[in-house]
Amino acid sequence: MLLLPVLLAFSLSLNAQGLGIFEGHGDVGTNVKPGSATFIPQTGQYVITGAGYNVWADHDEFQYVWKKMKGDFILNARAEFLGTWVNYHRKVGWMVRKSLDGNSPHVNAVEHGDGLTSLQFRRTAGAQTEEHKLPLTKANILQLERKGNQYIMRAAIYGEPFVTDTIAGIDLGDEVYVGLFVGSHNSDVLETGVFSNVSITVPFKGEADQRTQMTLGSNLEILEVASGHRETIYQVPYSIQAPNWTPDGKSLIFNDAKGTIFKFDLASRTPSPINTGTVTHNNNDHVISFDGQQLGLSNFVRELGGSIVYTVPIGGGTPRQITPKGPSYLHGWSPDGKDLVFCGERNGEFDVYKVPTAGGKEIRLTTSQGLDDGPEYTPDGRYIYFNSVRSGLMQIWRMRPDGSGQEQVTNDDLNNWFAHISPDGKWFVYLSFLKEETPANIHPPYKHVYIRLLPIDGKGTPRVLAYVYGGQGSINTPSWSPDGKRIAVISNSDMSSNQ
Repeated sequence: MLLLPVLLAFSLSLNAQGLGIFEGHGDVGTNVKPGSATFIPQTGQYVITGAGYNVWADHDEFQYVWKKMKGDFILNARAEFLGTWVNYHRKVGWMVRKSLDGNSPHVNAVEHGDGLTSLQFRRTAGAQTEEHKLPLTKANILQLERKGNQYIMRAAIYGEPFVTDTIAGIDLGDEVYVGLFVGSHNSDVLETGVFSNVSITVPFKGEADQRTQMTLGSNLEILEVASGHRETIYQVPYSIQAPNWTPDGKSLIFNDAKGTIFKFDLASRTPSPINTGTVTHNNNDHVISFDGQQLGLSNFVRELGGSIVYTVPIGGGTPRQITPKGPSYLHGWSPDGKDLVFCGERNGEFDVYKVPTAGGKEIRLTTSQGLDDGPEYTPDGRYIYFNSVRSGLMQIWRMRPDGSGQEQVTNDDLNNWFAHISPDGKWFVYLSFLKEETPANIHPPYKHVYIRLLPIDGKGTPRVLAYVYGGQGSINTPSWSPDGKRIAVISNSDMSSNQ
């Protein structure tokens, strides 16, 4: 947890100056022992204290921090109790209510004091509360999604994949109260919950696939590898994609949906376009050389078959064309600066290719049937990591730089893409799609994805670093900070209307 000892000195009361992403707060129920709520801008945390007999039966008593919303949404937070428990059934979680009345219909995703994790709901005003108990305890990652009158709860112990449950046919009306809650299960006792990585996402309307135009807003986030803490450092109501971290640690490089490449200064948190001459239709496959002097681009050229690889000085200039035909999607630069590796479609088959940085003959490194994509060198130059669908689902593989010794590194029931190697060469992060949401051979935007971490040899249990609404464009490219402590990530939400 990131709750600081100086909480009171640095906090802003929700009653007074700041609500964070919420509009209001207060005690739900009658004659409830007064609770409180505090937002800490420096850490993005909400510290909520509440009392009340329970959230159960035909009425509720608790402290609620809320906003009004219409339509569909995804609520996500890491929720922890502060202090030792007093009652097994104290509660922290997300709640969606029709009204602020104590007997209102509602749906909530909750963790109890004894670790019980459940999806609870009251179908009509004054009705008895019902419950679906999830087959895990002590979950601290709580997500609640609304799709019309269907509510989907996803819960996890941080670092592990979600466990999911769903309830349908709950009509709370279009406009609802959405928020975080704490209840003590004791009308005379106050309990406190701390919520971090709190986000409310408005998802894409419809089902996204590989052809979906990327139009949703973007959050440029910094993810701390050790703690999982996420900070949004830049937000725009349109698509930006694929942040690279420059080797000097001072900037990020990303593209927008129009094909412009930007340099984002981390000190001032402002972007500025990079001059790439006539190469202006760049996609989200761009790579920085290990020495930080050059930038590799993938630019759409219709008459040459699609994406073409170029290189340009890191500060901008006249690009140099590397691949003669497309599609060619750049993903990796050799540590010695001599070679580039890319995913190329040739004769109807996508494979990994290598080409000299100065231009020249391309060398095919993979020959298996099916998609091979996302090649990236390890910092010591010994391996190229890539993702391949050859074993059924999309998995992470590696090979020697000459294409020999191809071996599978991950082997699970998720579709795994884009391994990015840590600067010290000891770890890699990668993007995992859920197989029930996404076929193995595509990586669309606007899906529920994990950012996961494994040792470089793939041995051990993957650790989920972040639970993200994104996918295509989130971490297409190498995005580790030079010190190996952070990763730059893009998440998405519809910001086109005031939800």
